[in-house]
Amino acid sequence: MPPVPAVRDLEFRTVDLRGRVLSLAELREAMPRVQHQTTEEAERTVRGIISDVQDRGFAALQDLSATFDGVELPDPRVPAAVMEAALSALEPGIRSALEESIRRATVFAESQRPQNVEVSFGAGATVAQKWIPVSRVGLYVPGGLAPLASSVIMNVVPALAAGVPSIALASPPQKNFGGWPHPTILAAAQLLGITEVYAIGGAQAIASFAYGVPTADGVGPLEPVDVITGPGNIFVATAKRLVKGVVGIDSEAGTTEIAVLADATARPEVVAADLISQAEHDPGAASVLITASAELAAAVKLELVRQGLATQHAARVFEALSGPQSGVVLVDDIEQGIAVCDAYAAEHLEILTADAPGVAARIRNAGAIFVGEYSPVSLGDYCAGSNHVLPTSGTAAFSSGLNVTAFLRAVQVVNYTSDALREVSEHIVSLANAENLPAHGAAATIRFEPGPRTHVE
Repeated sequence: MPPVPAVRDLEFRTVDLRGRVLSLAELREAMPRVQHQTTEEAERTVRGIISDVQDRGFAALQDLSATFDGVELPDPRVPAAVMEAALSALEPGIRSALEESIRRATVFAESQRPQNVEVSFGAGATVAQKWIPVSRVGLYVPGGLAPLASSVIMNVVPALAAGVPSIALASPPQKNFGGWPHPTILAAAQLLGITEVYAIGGAQAIASFAYGVPTADGVGPLEPVDVITGPGNIFVATAKRLVKGVVGIDSEAGTTEIAVLADATARPEVVAADLISQAEHDPGAASVLITASAELAAAVKLELVRQGLATQHAARVFEALSGPQSGVVLVDDIEQGIAVCDAYAAEHLEILTADAPGVAARIRNAGAIFVGEYSPVSLGDYCAGSNHVLPTSGTAAFSSGLNVTAFLRAVQVVNYTSDALREVSEHIVSLANAENLPAHGAAATIRFEPGPRTHVE
């Protein structure tokens, strides 16, 4: 059992930006950030894992499972009987909570599906865009320090809402559960009708999804997928980046982070509770308070100690809160606070200010925004109806949380008649010649040249 931290073990750092006028680059540099292994180290490790899986298939998966998880399995696919047993043994209260989470997530996801469109540019000239689900997806669910059964819902529900016909799920094997993923994860998958589940963790799961694993000794195969989604550690995120282009990915979602923009009206005990809630995920989790109130910051630090000592995962929480990725950012006012929020681009951003809706409306960069005292991040983690698979490490400035469109492709359909093409053929020729691509123009005009049409058998 980890040692209980002492009060002195909490080193919740302070970044004081008051009275400073900083550029966007300087703001980003000033933010507390997680300090992981260097990208080069992680990439070197992950490249080796991917290559091993490609070369040796199931044999590599077995060796990697024994090395990283202490589990030896002849076949990583979870048997149907194990899935059914996990659901049968599920505590009724947990089952009810999962079912309500599924219901809300489904309602929200089904409302996200974009509409097909068709535009007419005149008689016989139409361009349409239709949304088509990808054929197969691989969904990754972490299972390290916490069995994230809720992540099963967050990955599966939007894929189902998109109409994906083939869904595979992977989660790390657990030595304490017979080498299979955590039973609650299996039960959640069973509730959602997902029967193709694998006990594969980390970068090797991403490699398996991207390239497939051929049959070996009668086992398999695990077919490759079109899209991979789901959060994970730096190795999972690195693997997703390395296979991007072979498959689509949602984002490089890494260790969780929360930022709270608060003013003097916020209750310190609430702010502290929310910072702790994310810190308990992982020692590398980031918890950041952004405020113009030094008094609030001081009160929150005291609450972090008080509540942190009382929480089950105190050692983990204190390590996360004391890391360079966590701390208080003191600003001059709400205006600077908003600028800091947009520079930080948090995965989860809570707004605890006097005019929380008004401030939230001005935020541009965040994975998800939680407005007011009664919208904690934990609500979004489980039962808000929103998705908790969100961009981290500042990537919310250019990427989105997981949603239905991650599993859809927009296909454009062009349908012109002879008269409609003739109307624009001169423009085609002009632009083709301007780009020194005359064959492009000829491909349009040849259709109007006289002469017999030859039928080729």
